[in-house]
Amino acid sequence: MISQRQLYLNHLAQTSPAPLALEIVHAEDVFLTDTSGKKYVDLIAGISVSSVGHRHPRVVDAIKSQADQYLHVMVYGEYILSPQVKLATKIASLLPASLNATYFTNSGAEATEGALKLAKRLTGRSELISFVNAYHGSTHGALSIMGNEYFKTAYRPLLPDTQLLAFNSFTDLEKITTRTACVVVEPVQGEAGAVVATNGFLAALRKRCTETGTLLIFDEIQTGFGRTGKLFGFQHEEVIPDIILFAKGIGGGMPIGAFTSSHENMLAFTENPVLGHITTFGGHPVSCAAALATINIIEEENLVAGVASRETIIRKHLVHPAIRELRGRGLLLAAIFEHAEINQRVIQACLKRGIITDWFLFCDNGLRIAPPLTIDENLLRDCCLKIVDAIREVVA
Repeated sequence: MISQRQLYLNHLAQTSPAPLALEIVHAEDVFLTDTSGKKYVDLIAGISVSSVGHRHPRVVDAIKSQADQYLHVMVYGEYILSPQVKLATKIASLLPASLNATYFTNSGAEATEGALKLAKRLTGRSELISFVNAYHGSTHGALSIMGNEYFKTAYRPLLPDTQLLAFNSFTDLEKITTRTACVVVEPVQGEAGAVVATNGFLAALRKRCTETGTLLIFDEIQTGFGRTGKLFGFQHEEVIPDIILFAKGIGGGMPIGAFTSSHENMLAFTENPVLGHITTFGGHPVSCAAALATINIIEEENLVAGVASRETIIRKHLVHPAIRELRGRGLLLAAIFEHAEINQRVIQACLKRGIITDWFLFCDNGLRIAPPLTIDENLLRDCCLKIVDAIREVVA
């Protein structure tokens, strides 16, 4: 009989020549269990997705309850569906008054695509600006503003009239002009290896966009809903964008993305042309129900307040001479090694010890530390000590 692993290799499209290929049979809280019964601590939360842990009981209950009522009934936006309405209303209550209307998608990349269209439609301009080592998704438009040529070159030609600025370069902001439709920025650059915006940079970016009539888009797909120690990354500097993107941690493990702007801005999709942006499964009722439950958990269990103490634990206990820098904010951190080979060997050594870590797309010498916000502090401390032990083994 052909093994499950071989069927996986034969019939699932692969994205790397050597996939991790852990065969998971169960997930609960911060733990994953494979077919041999071995348990792993998920120290990356499925890449910043499972912020409230895997299969949180309240998320599972919300999924089951909605599944008992209805699943897909109509393309996005045509029916009044309670899970969508409740979630959009909740999101509006958490954001500044100018961000009060949400368009739901299936993923972060789709949120990026919709936001780019909205910016071009509202401004009548074509130039799209992003930053070196930015990641906003892998679909065609999102790929066009990706800040790394290695991942783009095989797919050219991409969207025209794009420009990359250096992240945290105040002088580069002068390249934003009255022909720029939008600037897309991450408050913490995720795939660059958890690079935090320099103090004052986002404020200067906001000022320049306002001066030139350019829309400012914050990609909070990884940073949103508590991961950086505030509910949203922009709150660290109180810089308000014109459009904000969400996905990953909002869904409690279910697929959902969103972009939020003002109600007035969103009306641009209703005419010239009508149905200016459409999706079949965006805002799926089950995903919206799960997302609302997730946000309520984050609020009611006060998870954002616990991020700072967990970051302190990591910074205190994840210490070794081979770690050249531990950068990032909150629970989006990167331990930087001299080169990628060390990092890959540490990742494998951590797996042997029952800890799942990872690298970053544009920072292959950076070890990703982004656990669920719910992780027990003693367990987190133990994980850090095991990672240090793994590093000792590798460098020895």
